[in-house]
Amino acid sequence: MTLPIRKPNRLSNFDYAKPGAYFITICSKDKQWLFWKVGASIARPHDTGCLSHYGKIIEQKIGEIPKHYKNVNIDNYVIMPNHIHLLLSHYYDDSGRAMLAPTPTISKIIQQFKGAVTKDIHQSVWQKSFHDRIIRNEKEYLKIYEYIDNNPLKWEEDCFYIST
Repeated sequence: MTLPIRKPNRLSNFDYAKPGAYFITICSKDKQWLFWKVGASIARPHDTGCLSHYGKIIEQKIGEIPKHYKNVNIDNYVIMPNHIHLLLSHYYDDSGRAMLAPTPTISKIIQQFKGAVTKDIHQSVWQKSFHDRIIRNEKEYLKIYEYIDNNPLKWEEDCFYIST
């Protein structure tokens, strides 16, 4: 049996460690509803009432990303029932130079984030890999920021929506 050849997920010849903004989507394994409590209709950062136990662990680990990587920031995020969105940015120091510590690639950051969640949950809840979009300008950044804010309100229209 011949398996299909997987299309590369990352843009070839792009340095994913360089400063910039990235829109990241990570799905749950088999797109299972794992991150919200049963019956919840909306979950937002800092409103953990709708998050499941897994969702709360994920939120904690999202908050720890900038603590592990001094030149990485989470500008916005949302935890949906079966996926998460992150607006992540690498940045320069105040002098305009790259930070002295090596900047990890987006793949390394996400790999370590998913691993930390898996360790705390004691099982993998993640689909293989993740989706990313390199944000090219301020207009696109603002559009994605707004999309993340409004995603829970439009959950039933979301491409990852699967009725339970």
